[in-house]
Amino acid sequence: MKHTMKAAMTAALLCCLSSAGAAQPAGTFTPEQQAQIGRIAGDYLLAHPEILLQVSQKLQAQQAERQSLAMRAAAVKLPGPLTTDPDVPAVGPDGARVAVIEFFDYQCVFCSRMAPVVEQVMKARPDVKYIFKDWPIFAGKWETSRTAAERGLQVWKQKGPSAYMTYHNGIYATGHDEGQLTQADIDRVSATAGFDPKAPADISAEAVTGRNDGLAQATGLTGTPGFIIMPLSGATTENTTVLGGAVPAEQLQAAIDRAAN
Repeated sequence: MKHTMKAAMTAALLCCLSSAGAAQPAGTFTPEQQAQIGRIAGDYLLAHPEILLQVSQKLQAQQAERQSLAMRAAAVKLPGPLTTDPDVPAVGPDGARVAVIEFFDYQCVFCSRMAPVVEQVMKARPDVKYIFKDWPIFAGKWETSRTAAERGLQVWKQKGPSAYMTYHNGIYATGHDEGQLTQADIDRVSATAGFDPKAPADISAEAVTGRNDGLAQATGLTGTPGFIIMPLSGATTENTTVLGGAVPAEQLQAAIDRAAN
């Protein structure tokens, strides 16, 4: 924030100096005139500190928009890897026009908070394809971040979409995040989903999560949860949305509407 305010003050002073020197080129100011302009600008900003806040907010908004555009531009170049990986769990009709892609970790507290929100959106918009990309970024800290992802992919491969959703929502329903999830939780929830630990599941979880990690980095995501909402054909930076962190259901639905139009 300190650097942002410094940048804002610099921008505001430049604006004041430009206005004050509009009648003559800046290079023709005498040292005395430059000092006087500086004092006037400083006094004005002291009397109106809200200007600094306004400039700071504008700079932050411009930076956020540039970052968003870069992420959307990256996403629209990767429609195949983002939406058609057969080893990545996906739920929705074959004729869906829009995809909601979530990058998540089973030990992420904000992913846990988003699980019922995503479930709500899925019920409201069953015409959409929902793609769940395991991105166990906390595996280095909590082992069950990785093992829960592995089991989820095994459930998906062995039992299909319905069982996968039972497992996915069931893990979050335990309320055990940030290192609290246990292997017993994973075994119990996957059993509820009908998973048979003795039956082979033809899937390499390490390869899948590796691909997901590459996609997350390529699109500029920096943490979980991360959402990419895009049409399944004809994606552009205008109809694609990238969201980071926990967001309300209304924001997800607005992004779906944008992608559908």
